[in-house]
Amino acid sequence: MEGVNEELIRDMMISFIMAGRDTTSAAMTWLFYSLAKDIHVEEKLVNEISLFDDYDYGCDYNKMKYLQACLCETMRLYPPVSWDSKHALNDDLLPDGTPVNAGDRVTYFPYGMGRMESIWGPDRLEFKPDRWLDNKPDESGLKEVSVYKYPVFQAGPRVCLGKGMANVQMSYVVGSIVKRFEIRPVRSGEAVYLPSLTARMDGGFKVVVRKRPQRGCDTCLYKKINN
Repeated sequence: MEGVNEELIRDMMISFIMAGRDTTSAAMTWLFYSLAKDIHVEEKLVNEISLFDDYDYGCDYNKMKYLQACLCETMRLYPPVSWDSKHALNDDLLPDGTPVNAGDRVTYFPYGMGRMESIWGPDRLEFKPDRWLDNKPDESGLKEVSVYKYPVFQAGPRVCLGKGMANVQMSYVVGSIVKRFEIRPVRSGEAVYLPSLTARMDGGFKVVVRKRPQRGCDTCLYKKINN
């Protein structure tokens, strides 16, 4: 391609692999793991998903508030990219007055930020999707949270361009699977988070998949309460 060098092509391919596949699969792996550990959260999610037809997942995913809350809470505890860096082109100052010189590398740590008590409170290590639903909601129906507090999709002028696409993909896949199947881990104990270029689970997530029983009156009751 004219005007495109090998370095740019390399960087583009790495971006496709990271942003287009590995990050979303990592997030969904940790979500299924978290749901298997908390049956009450899973039950609440299944109730919500049961209100939507399969073909609605892609276009109506923003209406599935609890699913979005589960995704956000999963990525808070297990961000697909545990750390990231930026390089300064020019001299600058951070908001707290720390000088940054041209050429300096500034690294931020979403994994650590997602587990800081000063940011998320004393229950920071608990998987609690409801924390995203209290307070005044934003356009997505979730609690308004600064992207600088929750930089899973980065922030500012370099925010992830694939954020919307990733949410649609994960909502559709998670909704389709959770509605039909129960996923239970084969191994007991806590899974180990391995931070690398894209964070993953040590040894992978080995599971038993069972068909979920058909839902009846519980779904009707949930719909009645929430209407």
